[in-house]
Amino acid sequence: MGEERATVLQSESLLVREGAGENSSSVTTTLVLSTFVAASISFGVGYIAGYTSPTQSVIMEDLGLSIAEFSLFGSLLNLGSILGALVSGKTVDLLGRKGTMWVLYIFYIVGWLAIAFAKVPWLLDVGRLLLGFSNGIAGYLLPVYLAEITPKNLRGRFTAGVQMMAILGLSTMYIVGPFINWRILALIGIIPSLVQLPLLIYIPESPRWLVNVGREEEFETVLRSLRGKKANVFEEAASIKDYTDSLKRLSGGGMLDLFQPKYYHSLIIGIGLKVLQHSGGSNAYTYYSGVIFTSVGLSKYVGLSTLAVIQMITAIVGASLIDKFGRRALLLVSSAGLCFGSFLTGISFLLQGHHLWSEEARILALISIWVYMGSYQAGMEGIPWVIVAEIFPINVKGAAGSLAGLTGNICSWTVSYNFNFLFQWSSAGTFFIYSAICGVCVIFIAKMVPETKGRTLEEIQASLTTSP
Repeated sequence: MGEERATVLQSESLLVREGAGENSSSVTTTLVLSTFVAASISFGVGYIAGYTSPTQSVIMEDLGLSIAEFSLFGSLLNLGSILGALVSGKTVDLLGRKGTMWVLYIFYIVGWLAIAFAKVPWLLDVGRLLLGFSNGIAGYLLPVYLAEITPKNLRGRFTAGVQMMAILGLSTMYIVGPFINWRILALIGIIPSLVQLPLLIYIPESPRWLVNVGREEEFETVLRSLRGKKANVFEEAASIKDYTDSLKRLSGGGMLDLFQPKYYHSLIIGIGLKVLQHSGGSNAYTYYSGVIFTSVGLSKYVGLSTLAVIQMITAIVGASLIDKFGRRALLLVSSAGLCFGSFLTGISFLLQGHHLWSEEARILALISIWVYMGSYQAGMEGIPWVIVAEIFPINVKGAAGSLAGLTGNICSWTVSYNFNFLFQWSSAGTFFIYSAICGVCVIFIAKMVPETKGRTLEEIQASLTTSP
């Protein structure tokens, strides 16, 4: 075992010195097509997340739901995501990245059809649960697939761009949702799946997954198609093979293998980011922003449409800056914005509760929600999954993705289910609690999260797993 460990360390050191061979920055047709398919799935994820915000009142009225019943409906997305996260790593490792995409489309179509034709609350809940299950798998699948197919100098931009499509889906729901029947909105949600199904035939499997399962001939062909016919892929291919082979000799890749001391640092980073990402109120703002606008005396239609514009602008800015300023810097700015935005939201409700500056309080509430959601989309929405996809070696990546997704989605469910009850208890206090959690997130990122910009996956993983 000592000799095997020494071999791995020697291999890791060589990879760090050589830069793992990822020297191609060309954007090929295969890479663009693969990214487009991933982006379409991401659009669907955002569309699903925003569904409850413009439709809450009409669904409650049409089906006679109480606040508790609608809170259950809204939170079932997260409960489904918890179940999806539990099996995401194993599913993605067993079926492959591309194979899992085929399965997702079936769940998306069935889930939306169940909601669209629901006449009783339980069928509505089943549809939401199925969509959540798909989102739980997709949340892990997409950043992993993109991290494994893109060159190191394009990885952040491509991954952030795909995450931005989730924001486009969310914003689309915010803009058109208030004007379209909730059943028609559900049917529209099927369109991305139907459009992308035939394109799955032409996109490649992840080259790193192929070499991990022993399909080495196919691996080299896929890598060349992703990098371009004229690209020199021999060094990159050799480094990926050597690193993957060395990992196989050390670990079987099960959940217990993840809890080895050498992975503790990565575990703290990955799980800590996912827990703090979802505990600071993001799902409350996303799922119930329409209710928040109405409660403070603002028009739901004006609030949601302006919020959609703000989210798109900040998401574009974040995606364009991620490979320039890095993941860590954007996370720090984003989490600080979340802390400030939720604090201002609490202040606005506090002023309204004491009947002070009512008009100013409404304006403050609108601006604070812009600040919060804009900050979230600029960094905290997608970067935590990017980092999780980057810091874990492929032999434990499936187990790590399942664990990180599970803990994050448990926090999401807790926030989304309890928001309406907390909001009735104390509207201002709810947002002050979120602000405090976001403040903890700022400190955690500053102390624990490393910068991964401009480094190969093998370099990042070697630096974390070999450090004391």
